[in-house]
Amino acid sequence: MNYRNISNLNEGKDWKNTNKKYLEELQKFLDLADNIENEDLRKHIICQMLRCDKVLTEIAESIINKE
Repeated sequence: MNYRNISNLNEGKDWKNTNKKYLEELQKFLDLADNIENEDLRKHIICQMLRCDKVLTEIAESIINKE
């Protein structure tokens, strides 16, 4: 699985797509996850991480919008 174009994962989340540190850490996670041999487990772990990321993004955006 190729994760090189990770900036398209969260369209509409420009602040995340331009944050170099966030993108580097996301890339590290995906690179590590790519080494999981069990495909079902790998997909499950990636999906769960993306769910967590979505929740954190919603929390961050609600805080940003309150300011």
